[in-house]
Amino acid sequence: MPAAKHRGATPKAPVSTFPVAEGEDPWTAEEIAEIREELKADIARMERAIEVAEAGLADLFEEGSEGAGRDPADVGSSNFERDQEMSLAQNSREMLEQAQQAYRLFESGNYGVCEACGQPIGKDRLQVFPRATLCVACKQREERR
Repeated sequence: MPAAKHRGATPKAPVSTFPVAEGEDPWTAEEIAEIREELKADIARMERAIEVAEAGLADLFEEGSEGAGRDPADVGSSNFERDQEMSLAQNSREMLEQAQQAYRLFESGNYGVCEACGQPIGKDRLQVFPRATLCVACKQREERR
């Protein structure tokens, strides 16, 4: 028996409730446990990334308020760094929301169903990108908009 099973990493919903795309093998308990652990790790990683980015932003904002006679190049550099840190923090927040949503779906037994069309997302896609909540076709449509 895999170690993941002993740690209580089996889903609340039966494995048979997780859909697969046509031609894919059904989910195994081990694969489900791996996805669950990966989602939990993603959530923890994104929470840490947000903390680090916010701490960096706080430092940059504090530096930005020092000295009225600062060199314009320094001010521009500080503004660029601040914008970059804000972008990284926002990206981490969006990824955290995706991971949390996927984990909620996982725990409720609705994992693997496209939120747009209701068809299976596909086991192969979810194993590569566990945070996916849209099938490939719906994601492509969303990106074209």
